[in-house]
Amino acid sequence: MAPPLPPGLTPSEVGFLCEMEHVTVIPRQTLDGLELLGGPTGALKPPFPTPLPLWLALLLKKQRRANITPPPWLSVEALTQILDFETDERTAELFSPSPNLPPATTSAPLGDAATARAQADALPYHWLEIGHLLITHAADDFDDLDAVRKLLRDLREVRMSKLRKGFEVLDAGGGVKMNGVGGMEIAEVRGFVGGVVDGLRRLNRSREESRKERETEERENGLGSSSYRDDEDEDML
Repeated sequence: MAPPLPPGLTPSEVGFLCEMEHVTVIPRQTLDGLELLGGPTGALKPPFPTPLPLWLALLLKKQRRANITPPPWLSVEALTQILDFETDERTAELFSPSPNLPPATTSAPLGDAATARAQADALPYHWLEIGHLLITHAADDFDDLDAVRKLLRDLREVRMSKLRKGFEVLDAGGGVKMNGVGGMEIAEVRGFVGGVVDGLRRLNRSREESRKERETEERENGLGSSSYRDDEDEDML
């Protein structure tokens, strides 16, 4: 029998889900729209930009049928601004704010977090995975690839350091504020945090059991009885 799966999504599963996010492509040739499970895609007509799921955009990029436009937050200027926010002493305990939520609709929940209309001053939920995939498979679509890669690496290190500092003060009944933390960051630390919390709970449980045993012994010996102390005080008076 196969071993039970760990709770939560694994990093590979999070990476798979991020490919459903939409990005903006510049088609090189005319292509008809497609009927996908997530909804129909628009027809591709050069040189008009069109949003497509990331997996399809990467496929067209590999076939040299389209170029991918990096989202605004994946530029050198935007990443530098976000990194300054993460490292500023006044906001050292906070993560950069997430993008504003789109209005509620009955369509697919995926918005413009990674398209050309994305917010430049906010990291989306799948920022790490999208950045890695675009740098790996669409390197020639960046103006300054080396600077973007370095900023992403620095940003990841700073944010992981904040998560580790939060876990240092974690106790069995406490929690860590994770507003603005990305999907891959959560998946990477889930196993570590789960082990730490389980260990703290076992330690707390053993302490509670020891306390109860001590109280039971005191009651049996007459030391923990309030009536015993009251009678003793009356005799002294």
